[in-house]
Amino acid sequence: MTAPLRSNNLEAFWMPFTANRQFKQQPRLLVGAKDMHYTSADGRQILDATAGLWCCNAGHGRQKIVEAVSNQVAELDYAPAFQMGHPKAFELAARLANMLPAPLDHVFFTNSGSESVDTALKIALAYQRARGKGTKYRLLGRERGYHGVGFGGISVGGISGNRKTFGTMLTGVDHIRHTHDIERNAFSRGVPEYGVEFAEELERVIALHDASNIAALIIEPVAGSTGVLIPPKGYLKRIREICDKHDILLIFDEVITGFGRVGTPFAFDYFDVMPDLVTVAKGITSGVVPMGAVFAAKHIYDTFMDAPENTIELFHGYTYSGHPLACAAALATLDVYEEEGLLTRAADLASYWEDGLHAMKGLPHVIDIRNLGLIGAIELEPIPGAPTKRAFSAFLKAYENNLMIRTTGDIIAMSPPLIVEKSHIDQIFETLTRVLKSID
Repeated sequence: MTAPLRSNNLEAFWMPFTANRQFKQQPRLLVGAKDMHYTSADGRQILDATAGLWCCNAGHGRQKIVEAVSNQVAELDYAPAFQMGHPKAFELAARLANMLPAPLDHVFFTNSGSESVDTALKIALAYQRARGKGTKYRLLGRERGYHGVGFGGISVGGISGNRKTFGTMLTGVDHIRHTHDIERNAFSRGVPEYGVEFAEELERVIALHDASNIAALIIEPVAGSTGVLIPPKGYLKRIREICDKHDILLIFDEVITGFGRVGTPFAFDYFDVMPDLVTVAKGITSGVVPMGAVFAAKHIYDTFMDAPENTIELFHGYTYSGHPLACAAALATLDVYEEEGLLTRAADLASYWEDGLHAMKGLPHVIDIRNLGLIGAIELEPIPGAPTKRAFSAFLKAYENNLMIRTTGDIIAMSPPLIVEKSHIDQIFETLTRVLKSID
């Protein structure tokens, strides 16, 4: 006997990363999306300045992607990935590998950025053991880093709100300091001048634990969810040198920066620093179907393949690894990126975006502005005794004015779809200027 149908009072859905009680009193419901805009439940067109959650890089409702997913679900809705396969998973892996420079040449599919991070951490630990260095079990992250919400991700992550209520998490984890230096680098345009010396913090932590015990360091090339922290000049190259010196794997978390966000296909291209493992998600399908991946260097993959031929080399995977719908969406998304030049389009618009963003210097409460490619952040002075309130007020006011932004702490973060036009950029900053002038 089925339960009686209940009215939709919004109560049943426990929303993620949301002030549930506040939202359900004044819900912000989206009912449609096309190109650069969402449609709200009350019929307004909301300009998307955040690419959803950093993920809709090709914009919304792209017909080629819609048709690919529709055709795929009719042809093959699901195929197991354990001891079985389907053609599109191999096609997608090969296509991604062809996009990547050597030595990155293998792809492990996941379903989200969080799963990609946990997968990369497990690959790093298993790799050290497979090559006879099982004492290398420690993992390093960075303060203010965001690496998803799995226990691995929050352990190596460095955002206190994501960690403080979940116990001891993984053991054997330590962190280096973040790169934020507002006193020296406030209102930097692009990559900040000061702070390469922050990389030396890695040497201090290695000395504390000894390199023989450290498997990997994971960092975001650009720390996104914590408020867009751009690495100082030379910082990432120095991090790579230290990892090489001490035989430590370097993992780049490119869940946000991957697929064109900074004006190159990946941030490691922009900074000319080659990691050993790369985590991606979000833009791989332009947010249409959940999917993630880990790119692995040849020497890592080959080490696992030294096992007996009939044995499973890595005891890890997901029911939906390389899901047919996700693969179809990803292949169509890559087509759109290629046909429209979206993986490098941010470079063409970066200076216009930068000028519009930095024109807000001097507005009330603005204490810093940061940018790279089509990413931007405006840091606001917190209200004494009420941290996050000022930025959240700006978020609500922007939505009332048909603009979707994102806030983290007292920082406004923006990352529009890569199809954004200069007229959209003008509208974003004109609206945001009015908003910042109107809030306390």
